[in-house]
Amino acid sequence: MKRLAIFGLFLFSIWVLAQQPAEAPEPRISVIAAAPSTAKRPVRDEYQDVKVVDDYRWLESNNDPEVRAWVEAQNTRTRAYLDSLPQGAKIFDWLKQLERGQSATHYGFAAAGGLLFALKWQPGKQQPMLVTLKSPHDPESEHLVLDPSSVDPSGRTAIEFYEPSVDGKQVAVCLAEGGSEAGNLRLYDAASGKALADVVPRVNFPTAGGSVAWNADGSGFYYTRYPHQGERPPQDLNFYQQIYFHKLGTPANQDSYVLGKNFPRIAEVSLSTSDDGKYLLAIVANGDGGEYEHFLRSPEGKWRQLTEWSDQISGAAFGADDALYLVSRKGAPRGKMLRLPLATPDLKKATVIVQESESVIQGFGFALSGFPPNFAATRDRLYIVDVVGGPNQIRVFDLAGQSLGSVPIEPVSAVSQVLRTPNGELLFRNSSYVRPGAWYVFDPHENQTRATRLRSTSPVDFSDVEAVREFGVSKDGTEVPINIIRKKGLQLDGSHPTVLTGYGGYGISLTPWFDPSLRLWLDAGGVYAIANLRGGAEFGEEWHRAGMLTNKQHVFDDFIASAEHLFQAKYTNPQKLGIEGGSNGGLLMGAVLTQRPDLFRAVVSVAGLYDMLRFETTQNGQFNVTEYGSVRDQEQFRALYTYSPYQHVKDGTKYPAILLTVGENDLRVDPWHSRKFAARLQAATASGKPVLLVSFSDAGHGGIGAGRDQQIAMETFNWSFLFDQLGVTFASPPLEH
Repeated sequence: MKRLAIFGLFLFSIWVLAQQPAEAPEPRISVIAAAPSTAKRPVRDEYQDVKVVDDYRWLESNNDPEVRAWVEAQNTRTRAYLDSLPQGAKIFDWLKQLERGQSATHYGFAAAGGLLFALKWQPGKQQPMLVTLKSPHDPESEHLVLDPSSVDPSGRTAIEFYEPSVDGKQVAVCLAEGGSEAGNLRLYDAASGKALADVVPRVNFPTAGGSVAWNADGSGFYYTRYPHQGERPPQDLNFYQQIYFHKLGTPANQDSYVLGKNFPRIAEVSLSTSDDGKYLLAIVANGDGGEYEHFLRSPEGKWRQLTEWSDQISGAAFGADDALYLVSRKGAPRGKMLRLPLATPDLKKATVIVQESESVIQGFGFALSGFPPNFAATRDRLYIVDVVGGPNQIRVFDLAGQSLGSVPIEPVSAVSQVLRTPNGELLFRNSSYVRPGAWYVFDPHENQTRATRLRSTSPVDFSDVEAVREFGVSKDGTEVPINIIRKKGLQLDGSHPTVLTGYGGYGISLTPWFDPSLRLWLDAGGVYAIANLRGGAEFGEEWHRAGMLTNKQHVFDDFIASAEHLFQAKYTNPQKLGIEGGSNGGLLMGAVLTQRPDLFRAVVSVAGLYDMLRFETTQNGQFNVTEYGSVRDQEQFRALYTYSPYQHVKDGTKYPAILLTVGENDLRVDPWHSRKFAARLQAATASGKPVLLVSFSDAGHGGIGAGRDQQIAMETFNWSFLFDQLGVTFASPPLEH
């Protein structure tokens, strides 16, 4: 669930029931074979004096031949159904044409040595590439540093992250195969793209991610390191992340320890340096729950602990003015901004320069690598990206905290990255639900925003589409924002096939994004809705905490309320509503389909957690305890047991049609969650609707690391299933080339 990355009134309104037909007609669906039989082999556990029986524990054995045969039987059944759908091939062809008609996309920028480094997704390529640019206004200056296909022509190797040296002459790249995210670090010459001899193992793993920061003269770098064989017991090898230093040209086994012996077992470390490379900042997360400590290394090589968990500093970054900028949530759940001069690095001497307001200052959310803080300080300006219930805004201040207005951006849009340029301008990416993303530059002296030439284009036109923001009312009276993407002029008569999604966890805010593939759903008469649930940070840390640990049920209540709003507002009805979610959003799918199976006709759940009594027995699950809780704590166990999807499947219940998808190389959420949940649902359902499981052998969490062709195939499966189960006809939208 790290980096990454992709939901209720508990009682359905009597009024809504009265508005629906007594017996809604069933959509026409394709014939599907019976589910393979699954043996029950009960295992009895006791948690906090509660006895629990698990009939399918044996499916947790990933490499057992019997389990592999069972998975293959499930795949054969699911693929036979999906391959038989007459619309499936048309959807796949349309998605392939859509990809071919899109422009390249640049993202994940870093500035070094007068160059811009970026990841570039190029249509036709299986994996993103690493490139440099002289300027965002000069795409012709682009230079290829690394195409992963040159390392692995099969398309199974992906760039996990990269970090250029301060002078931009060298770049460290973490590569991983098959979506495993278990990556080693390799070094490349930025100008020639030539691989250097240095290889540093065990820098990245899904449990705690990975990070790199170069020293000032480019002679070496600091990096996160997991224990090597023999240093710790086998069960601890993907924990206890520490910081080491690698000197270029020397064997990795001679690298020196720097910091981390006292870090928690579930520490997640992110490294960064000041512009001149003289100061090193280490941000240490206590698992995934949103607690951080910060450590600073001075130019003299001395380390100082700047913050503790209790200080509630959730984001930190160097400014261009010899200072650190910190997001504090202490007494300010929506965030306030502190400035701390590097000359006096004592948190007690930090100055509050931006007070808490109604908008939310973004920190790190939950995952360090890949989620940099959305603020930037130049030598005379501070830019802060806020979340305003979901969409973003950019506020501007001088370095004393005086407001200087805001940066013009698209309405109801998201800012995915901000980066200060050497001349004091701000480079940022902006996109909305109805417009592809583009990179812009804001000039503070002219107070103008201008588009760069790095603009995404799409062969589909969304000019007849609108995104409206409405609100459902949750069980406890909380208003839940729902972003609804629909064609303009849509008649609200309760008949439209609708897909609802959400996430609700880890302080991750679902901000607007442009998804051109939605055109195929909208042109078929569909509606797409995204709920901003508690557990995210759309309204600050209080919104997050209201959906974590023992408050997790609020997330499911919010999602159910969002579905009921779609009924009450006459968008759709239970026979036309499909839902989808992944990872923590997959847990959401499992919880709501077991709590309110009557509300949904079809469910797509990707890489979900479903057995919440055993999630912490997995490696990555132990990092999730600070977000979900533990069965070892009596109160937290009661909460987990109350909603855990696997334990709440009931025999004889009429469950909706369900498609569960997993990547076999998923090291974040173990695939056995989906196997056990599928087996239990297949044995219990009395609806006659299918419960399907499909496993992808060359993919990780939610399709991470899979080649682009396989990702399109996965997307085709999901859409084909929803079209079939909701009785929707594919309209083959026109594509412009």
